[in-house]
Amino acid sequence: MIDIMQPGLTAGNLWVTIGIVAILTLISERYRVLDRLGVYAAAALGIVVGALGHWTWLVILLGFLGTAHKVTKWRFEEKSSKGLCESSDGHRSWGNVVANGGLPGLVAVIAWALGDHDNGLWIFSAAVAVAAADTFASEIGCLDERVRMITTMAKCEPGINGGFSPNGQLAAAVGSVIIAALAFLSEQNLEYAAIVALIGWMGCQVDSLLGALLENRGFMTKGTVNAAAITSGIIAMWCYLGSPHL
Repeated sequence: MIDIMQPGLTAGNLWVTIGIVAILTLISERYRVLDRLGVYAAAALGIVVGALGHWTWLVILLGFLGTAHKVTKWRFEEKSSKGLCESSDGHRSWGNVVANGGLPGLVAVIAWALGDHDNGLWIFSAAVAVAAADTFASEIGCLDERVRMITTMAKCEPGINGGFSPNGQLAAAVGSVIIAALAFLSEQNLEYAAIVALIGWMGCQVDSLLGALLENRGFMTKGTVNAAAITSGIIAMWCYLGSPHL
């Protein structure tokens, strides 16, 4: 019998990964979750994450993709009328896939190279949790009028870099907890799952700070801010785990 629970380049893991990626491709095409290049990028990323990490890691990543699509479409017409949408119909591009999934994908590569999938799962999950928290905060918080600049606490316009709101903060926590819950289903460690949720929410605050201090001044782009925030989550979880060789 094929063992599907062994990580890395094992027959069982590869078969399940390929099946999940095939389903992902069909769903993305059917519901316009991603544009065409986005589908290709997501499929490639899915193969890397699942084959070098484990198919349960891919499920975590798909949990982010699916919920991110839902919050993106939430009150979409209202957001679109205010100029707060990145696309005309709510789909995401290959750039979004790379910005949010590139670093988690790199974690999977390193985990495979070092043979440390146990720590890799939690570092990977922390990276995805930051991406989820930021996406949820942006897509839900942008319609909350109670926005303040994170550096000065002064009132500011919804959607501005560095702005935060009560609804956005709550949404960030929800997004992070969703990823932490999926990680817990993969490996039942409540302590580490709770830390993943906390790191995800804190990473969202890092994103806001960098947006206010550097992106608004033209020193960073949205993509580099996202990458820096996700990196902060990776480092935080790595340190919490005791700085493993991963």
